[in-house]
Amino acid sequence: MRTVYVNGDYLPENEAKVSIFDRAFLMGDGVYEVTSVLGGKLIDFDGHLKRLDRSLNELDMQKPEAFDDLLAIHRELVRINDVTDGMVYLQVTRGAPDDRDFVFPDPETTKPTLVLFTQSKPGLAQSPVADKGIRVISIEDLRWHRRDIKTTQLLYPSMGKMMAKKAGCDDAWMVEDGAVTEGTSNNAYIVKGNKIITRALSNDILHGITRAAVLRFAREAQMEVEERNFTIEEAQGADEAFITSASTFVMPVVEIDGVTLGDGTPGARARRLREIYLEESLKTAI
Repeated sequence: MRTVYVNGDYLPENEAKVSIFDRAFLMGDGVYEVTSVLGGKLIDFDGHLKRLDRSLNELDMQKPEAFDDLLAIHRELVRINDVTDGMVYLQVTRGAPDDRDFVFPDPETTKPTLVLFTQSKPGLAQSPVADKGIRVISIEDLRWHRRDIKTTQLLYPSMGKMMAKKAGCDDAWMVEDGAVTEGTSNNAYIVKGNKIITRALSNDILHGITRAAVLRFAREAQMEVEERNFTIEEAQGADEAFITSASTFVMPVVEIDGVTLGDGTPGARARRLREIYLEESLKTAI
């Protein structure tokens, strides 16, 4: 049984409790981060902490009292739960007022809720899926327009993954005004020649921590990067495609809406970027 963290206490998971009046439960009023663990060390932790800080500020949400202790809490959960490879999930909510109300509660009387737990995934970096690539479908992007904030409002992304599953595929790319925004839980890319193309940062997509690292490594490897919109049709005609996220790292895409890319196997640049990302990230893991 896992040990989890709830508002200052380390508890067996079956003893952890959050109020039914917590605003994340009633309103989806919460933000989260997921940090990967490889070899017992945290990947890109500083980036995740900075994005958490930004999400809280964008929603005018208080920092939890333990904000400055989050690294120590992450490490302790990894230690207690003996996680070699896996993830640490963190969620901050606006807290649990005395009753339900649309108006934000008084921060003097309602403190944020802080929850963390681990997920053990042995061999996370050696995923066999990366060796064969994934297949995606396209769906309409029906989410709200502050996708740059990593909120717990994940119903539509979950629906998107179910649409993909029903279609016999692995994931979905969302499309708005004719252009791909992102995947259900990842940033999306295509490759043409030596050029990596991905949507520019804005309120329309999540500012991926893995995205930032991968684009930096790509430039250092003399790959050209172009941040602009692209269509599904353009993606289907690309040499390669891939996604990035904290849990999949760099994952090749080999099929889009039934159209096979190249010879149907992971492209050379996606494979190389995955190798570089894992190698360089492990050097700075903490």
